[in-house]
Amino acid sequence: MKKISIKYGVIAGITATLFMITSTLLHYDNPNFKNGEIIGYTGMLIAFIFIFVAVKSYRDNENNGVISFGEAFKIGFFITLIASTFYVATWLIEYCFFMPDFMDKFINSTMENLKAQGLSPTEIAAKSEEMEMYREWYKNPILVILMSYMEILPVGLLVTLISSLILKRKKK
Repeated sequence: MKKISIKYGVIAGITATLFMITSTLLHYDNPNFKNGEIIGYTGMLIAFIFIFVAVKSYRDNENNGVISFGEAFKIGFFITLIASTFYVATWLIEYCFFMPDFMDKFINSTMENLKAQGLSPTEIAAKSEEMEMYREWYKNPILVILMSYMEILPVGLLVTLISSLILKRKKK
């Protein structure tokens, strides 16, 4: 179980990382970050398809066609942790070394989009205050790490849950 979790975790991590890098390269200088988010979350979903593949492979090839929900979930959970760690490490490298002005660009883009949507000055002021809170959080590396994990971990855990429910198989 450990070997398959590591193998597919690394594959999923590399996949998510490649999508993140692609998204960054395509959208960093684009004032609209929306397409970048679409590419990023699509990459996460594609990466986490490997959870399904790994659980099915383990069940069929190494566990005589049987797997409990708990075993399947454990495999998916470890793949999620490994892939998420690749994702977070890549984001830290991108942010610290290549995009230290990311929050400025992101906040400017968000505020421009809100103004274009015709929100009231009160709503824009509230969102501005929220964005300033994120800017402050981004000054703390631990919070950057935690926020980055919170982008990808829920996606992986959802795929793990679904895969575990679909693939569980009791003894014949």
